[in-house]
Amino acid sequence: MIMPQRQTGLGRGLGALIPPKPAPVQPVAHQEPSHHATESAELPGQRILEAPIDKISRNPHQPRLTFDHADLEDLISSIREHGVLQPLIVTPVADGTYQLIAGERRLRASTIAGLKTVPVVVRDATELQKLELAIIENVQRSDLNPIEEAKAYQRLIDEFGMTQDDVGRKMGKSRPQVGNIIRLLQLPQEIQQALVEKKISSSNGRTLLSLPTDAERMELFHAMIAGNFTVRQTEERVGVRRLPRVLDP
Repeated sequence: MIMPQRQTGLGRGLGALIPPKPAPVQPVAHQEPSHHATESAELPGQRILEAPIDKISRNPHQPRLTFDHADLEDLISSIREHGVLQPLIVTPVADGTYQLIAGERRLRASTIAGLKTVPVVVRDATELQKLELAIIENVQRSDLNPIEEAKAYQRLIDEFGMTQDDVGRKMGKSRPQVGNIIRLLQLPQEIQQALVEKKISSSNGRTLLSLPTDAERMELFHAMIAGNFTVRQTEERVGVRRLPRVLDP
C-alpha cells in the first residue's frame, strides 16, 4: 500500500495521540506492591511500571480478532528468552486495576509464557483514544487483516462521528485510501472471509468491487481462487467481462 509522503499521526507513532505528560502518572494501584504495579523505570514525561498480568483487562476496542499462531509462538519464545522489551500501554481503572490500550499480542504471549508481571506505561485515555491507539499500533505492525482494518475505520466513523478525512489524518492515510479500505465491507461475506484468511489480497478485493453485482463478483472470485489470479490478471478479467456491456446499444 502506498503511503502519503506528508508527516502524519501514524508516522509519529503511538505518542502522537497521547503525548507525554509533564509529571509522572501515579496509578492508584501502586500503593500495594505485592498485588499491584511497582515502579520499574522512568522516562521523560512518563513512568514505566511493572504491573501484574492478572490486574490487566483486555481493551474492549481491540480491532484485531485473528492472531497468527506461528507468529505468537515466536513472540512467546522471545519473551521467555529476553522478557518484554517494549512496555504495554494501559489506562488506570477506578478499582485499582488496569485496562489495556495497546500491546494485545505482548499481553497474550506473556500470559502463555508464564510471566507474572509486565512493564506498562500508564496513561489516562478516553474511549476514542483507546480505539485510536489500538488501531494505530496494529496498523504500524501490519497486524490487521483488511477486513479488521475496514471495520475499525468504520467504527471511528459510526461511534465517534469522524469523517473519512478525520480517519485519514489520524491513521496517516489519504481519504481515498481510507474509503477504499472501508468499501471492502461491501463485498459478499465469503469474499470478506477470503481477505481475512489471506486467500486474496485487498487489491484483488478492490478490483472485484468494480463489478456491478454480487453475483458477478462471486463468479470472478471463484475463478480467481481456482486460477490463483494476480491483481493484473484479475483487472484484465474484469475488463474483458465489462467491455461487451459498453458496446451494447
